[in-house]
Parts: sequence; structure tokens; C-alpha cells
Amino acid sequence: QVQLKESGGGSAQAGGSQRLSCEASGTSVYFTFIGWYRQAPGAQRELVAAFGKGGVTEYADSVKGRFTISRDYVRSWFLEMNSLKPEDTAVYYCHARWGGLDQYNSWGQGTQVTVSS
Repeated sequence: QVQLKESGGGSAQAGGSQRLSCEASGTSVYFTFIGWYRQAPGAQRELVAAFGKGGVTEYADSVKGRFTISRDYVRSWFLEMNSLKPEDTAVYYCHARWGGLDQYNSWGQGTQVTVSS
């Protein structure tokens, strides 16, 4: 019904910047939650940034002041990553939830971000 696809992953140097994009396709729905998660090898998946309830932005403490989430209100949302650190190395996933009870969700395939020191 709804498909998500990330783009923009790759390698970067510590202190550099990178921009990720997520594009939604398929049936038009109202998303109640859109955002980005990441998962490093051997670690649990964690929330990075999101537009949550009421469109209020949320950020993980580890990325506050460095990452910014934005949207075009149509089919795409973005993650601007600045002042990158090696600890930011992970697979990044875009995610969305919808439905009256948030009973539906979709994940992108993931995109690798590697930050070297």
C-alpha cells in the first residue's frame, strides 16, 4: 500500500555533512508519524529524529544541535546531518505510521552512512 525508499547514504569525514532523503509512494494516506531511525552493528535500532504528535519534532540526545529533520508535506522527508562523528556510523531507516490507532507502518530498506575519523 505504501512504500518508502531512502537515498543519500554514503561515506563522510568526521565534521562533515550529509543529507538523507525518504520518498513515500503508493496509496495517499495521512502520516501521524514520520522520521528516521538508525542501527549500528551489534546495537539496537534507535530513533534519530521525527515529526511526532502534532508535528512536533523529536531528536535523540546524541544528535540534538547537529541533525535537522524537514519535510515537503507531500511525499518526502529529509535528514540534514552536520558535524558528523564516527559514532553516527549506522544503517539509517526512514519510517512512517498511520491509521486511526497508528496500526499501520512502513520502513524503508535502509541506507548505510559511514563516518571516518
